[in-house]
Amino acid sequence: MKQIALDIGLSAGPTVANFCAGPNAAALQHLALWLGDKTQAQTRSPVPTYYWGPGGSGKTHLLKAAREGLREQGARVGWLDASVHNAPDYADDWAAVLLDDVHLYTAAQQQVAFNWFVNAHALQRPVMAAGEYAPVELKLRDDLRTRLGWGHVFGLQLLSEPERRAVLRQAADDRGVFLGDEVMDFMLTRFSRDLGHLMELLELLDGYSLQSKRAITIPMIKSMMENQ
Repeated sequence: MKQIALDIGLSAGPTVANFCAGPNAAALQHLALWLGDKTQAQTRSPVPTYYWGPGGSGKTHLLKAAREGLREQGARVGWLDASVHNAPDYADDWAAVLLDDVHLYTAAQQQVAFNWFVNAHALQRPVMAAGEYAPVELKLRDDLRTRLGWGHVFGLQLLSEPERRAVLRQAADDRGVFLGDEVMDFMLTRFSRDLGHLMELLELLDGYSLQSKRAITIPMIKSMMENQ
């Protein structure tokens, strides 16, 4: 059956707390230590961090969690992803530079990323980046590629189906929502298997269930989709 990808945002936003680590616990622990106390700014090691892995493994979630954590500390950051085509100049008051989806960068974006990287390093500010491939496999200019790979590097893995089911089951239990096995099967075959999308779907189902005063069943899910 054709999978359906929901084009909706995370209402709570990606955070350290709502990242489902699975086999990526070391990467999550590193980010938590990197952020430190969220209530106040701190001095971080300027050694860069690079997360890599397939789509849906949580790379962007971790970078956005880093951005949110820094914002909670009152810090400003430089953010660049493949959709940003008019990036600002590097700002000396940035607490960190965050570079997402580096494997998709154009030549112009690579120049911006390199410039930001050099300036951040000169001011002893950290760089955290993410891409689909290991540093050695990135098709980027050499000076940027080597800089991305000389610090902390974490390869992320997709959650297995049993892990996704366990996470969904726990999230549903936390909400007081019952998901039957047939509903779980339907969710995993008809919708994107990316865990972020599945958690968003669960939130939508919970809300629609409360609004319509119906239990979460396959007909209820179909009804919700027809009314979107």
